[in-house]
Amino acid sequence: MAVAAGEEITTVNAAANLNKLLQLSCGAVYSDTGEVVAFDAKSRMTALLEVIEEASHKVIVFAPFKHAIEIIAEELKKNSVSTEVIHGGISATRRTEIFASFQTETNPHVLVIQPQAAAHGVTLHAANVVVWWGPITSIETYLQANARVHRAGQRNPCTVVHLQGSPVEHRVYRMLSEKVDIHTRLIDLYKNVMEDT
Repeated sequence: MAVAAGEEITTVNAAANLNKLLQLSCGAVYSDTGEVVAFDAKSRMTALLEVIEEASHKVIVFAPFKHAIEIIAEELKKNSVSTEVIHGGISATRRTEIFASFQTETNPHVLVIQPQAAAHGVTLHAANVVVWWGPITSIETYLQANARVHRAGQRNPCTVVHLQGSPVEHRVYRMLSEKVDIHTRLIDLYKNVMEDT
């Protein structure tokens, strides 16, 4: 247990509060009533569109929250970027179809994926750019998700891009890149974020 900003912090509420901060950074937060409250994510979307435009091959965008996936897909389609989405609500049969067309067809050019829905057992080397719309807190899922493009048959240099707009995102990405187990450091991470604000 720790105390930050006059608040008693346990692992459970540190994780919940950190999760809310990450949701906010991704463009929307779930309210206590289950409604989605959207925030301005235009600068993040502009950066994503620039990465997609500069990519030499297809692009995978990992977004940790379903509301963020919906925002991203809608904006990409408005900008004439052929896009498909994968999240927990997409059936296994449909996922297989989407992955197959991504690997073998011209379209879709971009897959927007909830990391837990495609972190294991999928080869997506038609892409050579992975973009993280927002960080996750599982080092295993992060590494496995990035490995989707680093598979046998990949003939192009691969790039991983971290979109970020807050100090907490920067810290989480740094911990993921350094392979630090975030779950064991949640209280310290949350306490540091609270002290910096």
